Amino acid sequence: MPRQSRDGGGPAHGPRRPPFARTGATAAGVAAIVLWSTLAVLTATSGAIPPFQLLAMTFAIGGCTSLLLVAVRDQRGLGVLRQPPASFGLSTAALFGYHALYFIALKNAPMVEANLINYLWPLLIVLMAAWLPGQRARPLQYVGTGLGLAGAVLIVTRGEHLGIDLAFAAGYAAALGAAVIWAGYSVLNRRFAATPSAAIAGPCVVVALLGTVAHLAFEATVIPAPGRWLAIVGMGLGPVGAAFAFWDTGTKRGNLPLLGTLAYAAPLLSTLWLLLAGVATPHWSQAAACVLIVTGGVLSVRAARVGSAAAVAAPGTRD
Repeated sequence: MPRQSRDGGGPAHGPRRPPFARTGATAAGVAAIVLWSTLAVLTATSGAIPPFQLLAMTFAIGGCTSLLLVAVRDQRGLGVLRQPPASFGLSTAALFGYHALYFIALKNAPMVEANLINYLWPLLIVLMAAWLPGQRARPLQYVGTGLGLAGAVLIVTRGEHLGIDLAFAAGYAAALGAAVIWAGYSVLNRRFAATPSAAIAGPCVVVALLGTVAHLAFEATVIPAPGRWLAIVGMGLGPVGAAFAFWDTGTKRGNLPLLGTLAYAAPLLSTLWLLLAGVATPHWSQAAACVLIVTGGVLSVRAARVGSAAAVAAPGTRD
């Protein structure tokens, strides 16, 4: 009788995902994190565009570009967009819900505290992923994620005192809701690993439409200056377009606990781009945060390598 895997997922000698495929998917998730780190500097150079208008514009650019690439490059054409209703609903609700709540948080709470609460989502991914079959987080990954969170605190607060005021409770709740939604989406997306990542183009287009409705309902339209379009298009192609396709691949087939830890590189890289663009000023907290986040990333990567080696040595387990 064949030996069963630890998570009860079938015979130990059954088909397993090749290690290189999992590594490539994790690398795609890291690429998404790098692209997201450019969002702040691109937003800063895009001008005074209302949030929902910017959401609608960038998702329209990213979604339509993805549709064009699918139609040209994929032999199945737009048929690749077919997916289970639950998969489509999850992606659409998460993409729109996260951004809507994040914008609400920034409008109803101090930016420092709202951003800090929002950056709980990488930690939540590590905690939630521990409940998935084959995604057991190791002790060093918890340590690494904690160091990453500490680094994010330094980046956001610049080492200064946090002032939590209950008068902004609604904004704090929105920021926490955004963090929970994104972490939950990243983990639940694992259930739809069979859905091609190119299918994310469909939800992106729907989010653009929802953003347009919200913009027309709550905001006044601002026509971007000619020089601002480069930043807006860059947002649509990068941190809004390609990044979500990369993250979809990473969350479906990559190492979720590792991605959760490495996600704390986003605020660090974001600060670096702002410094290079002359938008931010150097501060000691940035160097300290760099040490914490890099150390946390190294520990998490080392833990992931130990876990992979153990899985190879014990073929009866799933990685």
